Amino acid sequence: MERRDLRDRKDVDFLVRRFYSQVREHDRLGPVFDHVVEDWEHHLEHLSDFWEMILFQTGPGKAKFNPTKVHREVDQKVGNEIDQAHFGNWLELWFSTITRYFEGENADFAIEHARRMAHMLFMRIWEARENSPKN
Repeated sequence: MERRDLRDRKDVDFLVRRFYSQVREHDRLGPVFDHVVEDWEHHLEHLSDFWEMILFQTGPGKAKFNPTKVHREVDQKVGNEIDQAHFGNWLELWFSTITRYFEGENADFAIEHARRMAHMLFMRIWEARENSPKN
């Protein structure tokens, strides 16, 4: 496949599906996602909606969810075991998937947005742990 920029929903869906096929096989990430994702097809569609909205500024549309809330809930479901390495692994796979198939302005934006998002989500997870009632 010749590398080109992300142009449309079809490209985003291709990226999301290639990326999550690697996530599911990853020794650290796979178990986390398999623990919380009940319907992979729905999950992939939802994430394609999200990345389409981010990359092409399509407005909230179908991607109406709060990433911070979702990731805090996932962390709770897996016993507060999400750590910085999980986000590092996620970013490595995201970056390598993008650079394998795509290049250009939107591809670069997808990389940079993921980097910022991962940092923010990791910090929000830690804040939630610090503010949760101690047992």
